[in-house]
Amino acid sequence: MSVLEELSAAVTTVADRVSPAIVSIGGGWRGGSGVVIGDGLVLTNAHNVRHDEVPVAFVDGRTAQASVAGVDLDGDLAVIRVDTSGVAPLEWGTSAATLGTPVFAVAASSHGARVTFGLVSSIARSFRGPRGRRISGSIEHSAPMPRGSSGSALVDGDGRLIGINTNRVGDGFYLAIPTDEALRGRIDALARGESGERPQLGIAVAPAHVARRLRRAVGLPDRDGILIREVGDGTPAERAGIESGDLLVAAGGRPVASVDDLFDALGAVGAGGSLDVTLVRGTEERTASVSFTPSSGERSDASGGAGATAAGTDPGSPVH
Repeated sequence: MSVLEELSAAVTTVADRVSPAIVSIGGGWRGGSGVVIGDGLVLTNAHNVRHDEVPVAFVDGRTAQASVAGVDLDGDLAVIRVDTSGVAPLEWGTSAATLGTPVFAVAASSHGARVTFGLVSSIARSFRGPRGRRISGSIEHSAPMPRGSSGSALVDGDGRLIGINTNRVGDGFYLAIPTDEALRGRIDALARGESGERPQLGIAVAPAHVARRLRRAVGLPDRDGILIREVGDGTPAERAGIESGDLLVAAGGRPVASVDDLFDALGAVGAGGSLDVTLVRGTEERTASVSFTPSSGERSDASGGAGATAAGTDPGSPVH
């Protein structure tokens, strides 16, 4: 059998095994894809889910209304509940993708599932989630994906799930969140309805180079840190006395030179915990303890520093 014949056979095998478990999410030009991962459970990207209920279409033409079980905006993942009767969930892959691994992307389309072939071109890539947090460890591959592929399956030659396609980078390259053991634990929690939310300060920030330029403009000495541009009403930051114009230079006992340093510090805070931050107001250095115990009226969508993505730190875009 020639190489082309082997590839053709592999595509046919993947299409037969995987296509029934691929669904269309949302519909319309902003729709995405999803993957049946269990009885009544579909995994997709969080940016595909904009309401508590979402329309779902299976490749056999069946449609249904799905309800949201859990959403992790920072990790760009969501689990939705829908009747998956007659659809076998995808089998999880058992080994990590490595450079040069042959992969197949299987996404929903208006004519059923679409299967494309590519190779893993890089590993351990990172990109920004919907609220600006860095998502690390992604798989870069070259399997072409059309509009509507966000949340689709990246599988190996046996049709086993190894990633969730999420971002497009450059021309002809795509990023998938690997479905490793750590991710499976997070998905299980979302399926149980547990929130994937990380602590949020409730601030909008400017990156370090902007902070340095603004401090020089008013005659203040250089200092590494990120500038707080805005503090949301009723947020943990406001309750801790943080003000617009403060320079945040440390969090959790570690220097903050970029928004990713702040995200890392926030990621280490448990539910209902607190975070000590060091601020510079003018030339005066001060500390504040930020409590993340919810208070009545607090906005759940407050940004935890995600405003820094306006500085052009996002290396890709969702593969709609």
